[in-house]
Amino acid sequence: MSRIENDLIGSLPIPKDAYYGIHTQRAIDNFQISGVKLSHFPEFIKALAYVKWAAAETNCQLGALDSKVSNAIIEACKKIIAGEYLNQFPSDMLQGGAGTSTNMNINEVVANIALEIMGHGKAEYSYCSPYDHVNLSQSTNDAYPTGVKLGILFYNAKLENTLKDLVESIKNKGQELKHVITMGRTHLQDAIPMTLGQEFDAYAATLEKEIDYLKQNADQCLEINMGATAVGTGLNAIPGYDKLCAEILSNLTGLKFTHAANLVEATSNTGSFVAYSSALKRLAIKLSKICNDLRILTSGPRCGMYEINLPPRQAGSSIMPGKVNPVIAEVTSQTCFKVIGNDLAVMMASEAGQLQLNVMEPVMAFSILESQNLLTNVMTCLRKNCIEGITANEEHCKQLVQNSIGIVTALNPYIGYENSTTIAQEALATGQSVYDLVLKKNVLSKEELDRILNPENMTGIK
Repeated sequence: MSRIENDLIGSLPIPKDAYYGIHTQRAIDNFQISGVKLSHFPEFIKALAYVKWAAAETNCQLGALDSKVSNAIIEACKKIIAGEYLNQFPSDMLQGGAGTSTNMNINEVVANIALEIMGHGKAEYSYCSPYDHVNLSQSTNDAYPTGVKLGILFYNAKLENTLKDLVESIKNKGQELKHVITMGRTHLQDAIPMTLGQEFDAYAATLEKEIDYLKQNADQCLEINMGATAVGTGLNAIPGYDKLCAEILSNLTGLKFTHAANLVEATSNTGSFVAYSSALKRLAIKLSKICNDLRILTSGPRCGMYEINLPPRQAGSSIMPGKVNPVIAEVTSQTCFKVIGNDLAVMMASEAGQLQLNVMEPVMAFSILESQNLLTNVMTCLRKNCIEGITANEEHCKQLVQNSIGIVTALNPYIGYENSTTIAQEALATGQSVYDLVLKKNVLSKEELDRILNPENMTGIK
């Protein structure tokens, strides 16, 4: 069963029970591109509903919208925010029109829910119109980017919490391994001794910095251009709408939105998307680097470094019995590569804007929201399926340090650079240990040597 709706292009049949209308149906027909629908990002749908709620309340307070219609729109928005009607957002995330399909999808769904609330049938738009009522005082060019920004802020809160959990897990692992001495390496060559605890503490510290960095860049999304309408001149918006709408949206969400001082500039500027996407990229780069280290440290088990054990998660080969691969570290890095690629898409899309509007905002929204979800999911996976289960091959690590040429660096202040170099060269040439050569040459007594090479002296652990 279907109903017929009309627009400037013509008529289309719409599924009778659908809350979306003809503009959404045209988006379904036109943009079967990514296969990822708006409904894939429920926090984004929630954000769009908050924007429409704030707009309706603003219009009502300024006397432009009847309170009965406004109340129905607000009730419809509340239902969407509560998670209802998610299946009514089938538009593809990749779309032409600078987000018009997304804006009309939310307009149509809100209008038809509001019509039911007021006792009318679907598509009886004379009582509540997607255009004249739900979209009153707005354009896609202000409502859509505002919705995107709010969606980014919603997802960023989840991302930050997930990152905090990962940092805490790595800190705990550092505490657990603080006594395990190992060899620090530079240029993939033996350097000087350290502990596995220090190594993991460093991972936690570098990721902890990203929590504040994400927030700083997400906060750029708090400046919005509601009231700009098409190009920033505010045509068809009621005087005072921009400031009041930002205030109401702040009250509804608990976030401190501000209206842009220059709405023409704000309508064409996508700098906040570029900045936030870059922050996601920076986090991805750090995560992948850490996973590179984990894969190196667990390499082996017989012919690699094998200093740590990653928890076995699945058989590693269809041909090599007994092989177990570091699959969680691998999938984390691959996810990070996708995030880095998404950042390039955001950068190119931002550069591609012309004149008073950047029509490429949908791919920016898709890329950023996808990256947020990917990082949230993969950090949870990394924490639960890898970090929490890491163990150390403590005796093996100790033997590597004792047999390393690198410990000669600790002797340098006591026996001089030239003596240290000579002993290092001989150890490398003969296969003897630095420890044995120092004693053999009577450079230091055994008591002096043991004191200098004490793990606490070499690593600073207490």
